[in-house]
Amino acid sequence: MGGWLTALSRFSIWNVIDILIVAYVLYRILLLIRGTRAVPLLKGVIVIVIATALSSFLHLTALNWLLNKVITVGLFAIPVVFQPELRRALEQLGRGGFFSLTTLGQGAAEDIQYLIAEVVKASQVLSKNRIGALMVIERETGLTEYIETGTRVEGLVSSELLINTFIPNTPLHDGAVILRASRLISAGCFLPLTDNRDLDKNLGTRHRAALGLTEQSDGVAVVVSEETGQISVAVDGVITRGLSENALHELLGTLLLPKRTSRMNFTRKAASR
Repeated sequence: MGGWLTALSRFSIWNVIDILIVAYVLYRILLLIRGTRAVPLLKGVIVIVIATALSSFLHLTALNWLLNKVITVGLFAIPVVFQPELRRALEQLGRGGFFSLTTLGQGAAEDIQYLIAEVVKASQVLSKNRIGALMVIERETGLTEYIETGTRVEGLVSSELLINTFIPNTPLHDGAVILRASRLISAGCFLPLTDNRDLDKNLGTRHRAALGLTEQSDGVAVVVSEETGQISVAVDGVITRGLSENALHELLGTLLLPKRTSRMNFTRKAASR
């Protein structure tokens, strides 16, 4: 009892701040790896750490030695195997996104609202006509290396322009378009494919490219399936499929608009119903 009282007497406000900072960092890390290959890894690490502690407590010398070697090798293997996840984490830390709740860094809210409306409108037409499409919306991470693989357009976004770009047998229909604020920057762009082998086998090249791009940047990718007309959104290496018009509009608003603007729009919509 005396030991507990002594420990509590040494507990200061700085200890509380220290605990809160560590808890917040762990929370942000869990948000970052949610839905990625790192989740099964984290579960495996927890199992190995518990097993190592138990083997030490029970004096299982050989097992404890083996588990410690596994942990040592794992520390070197993790940066290689999970390079995309680590890269995304470092990019978020570098641009301040790891410690903030901001969404789109470029473009006024009005431009983003206009962009969302045009993307949603184009997606509905493309979906109805079973025309495949891949539209990437740039946020804070620059996409210059992918923009350069396509044809520069630098035009005002419109649903008509997006639809015409993806019409079959046109020069740019096979690649992705990259959008920034209210402008279509480049079309016919080549994107990296995800190397995640646990994906649904029914996902095509466009979906894999959307996941690959969002694993390596904070961009938002909208995909229209050529086979089913299904509309999907990929962000942070996680894909949401089968979105309706309203669901697509709400999701893009949440991802792209500042929190206050997004809430105001939602309230305005609810009041108009």
